[in-house]
Amino acid sequence: MKFWTYIVPEVEIFLIAFFIYALLSMFWNTRAMDLVWGLLAFFIAYLVSGWMGLKVIHRLLESVGSVAAIALLIIFQPEMRIALSKLSFKARGGKDLSEFDKFLDTLSQVVYNLAEKHMGALIVLENNDSLQEYAARSVITDAKFSGELLETIFATTTPLHDGGVIIRGDRIVSAATILPLADDHSQVSKSMGTRHRAGLGISQITDALVIVVSEETGKVSIARDGIMTRSIKPDRFKGIIKSIFTAPLEPLRRFNFLDRLRAWRT
Repeated sequence: MKFWTYIVPEVEIFLIAFFIYALLSMFWNTRAMDLVWGLLAFFIAYLVSGWMGLKVIHRLLESVGSVAAIALLIIFQPEMRIALSKLSFKARGGKDLSEFDKFLDTLSQVVYNLAEKHMGALIVLENNDSLQEYAARSVITDAKFSGELLETIFATTTPLHDGGVIIRGDRIVSAATILPLADDHSQVSKSMGTRHRAGLGISQITDALVIVVSEETGKVSIARDGIMTRSIKPDRFKGIIKSIFTAPLEPLRRFNFLDRLRAWRT
């Protein structure tokens, strides 16, 4: 027991250092890292105000902190989801990534490759509402999703680059898809063209998530539920999609507990 009492401080220091390292590695390279630095600065200000006997400021920080904690969790929910997903040691090794993670990585890479090259793109991710009505009036591809195919479709030298692409699960259903234009122009500036209006329009009447790459500015926008968010960065891009499609898309569908039980019994 005496030996243990001697090493307790070292063990505690090691555990605290490991916890801080794990926390920083979770949030590193995400927009939530700004949240970590902000919380650290707030915590230091809280300690200093208590140590210096600044009672009013100390009480004010205490009151603000209880409300701000909930607000920040809501605002940074997509980034928090990415950070917490890094707790998986399998995913960290990169060998057991789910099919959805691979799909999202490839999609993100293609989208930002197109943005870097200033190649316009309109990509519609089907959710619960069927988009077959629009797919039927376009060029049916029904091909397995791949980054190379998606990038080729939006190349200006191909006849399919005008219009949108509909993706259902792990398949590119259609290309050169004509989508309804938004009636409300308040979210579409003069610098934005038909591509943005079409993306906003389909998001107003379905639950699809729409990705728009501007040919003029090279910026990436996402439309969802009739709201367009512009200038999306890569980490934010993945966070938004993961917050909506929390499991692999059809046919890479999720299994709940009852599904697993039925599969085990059969």
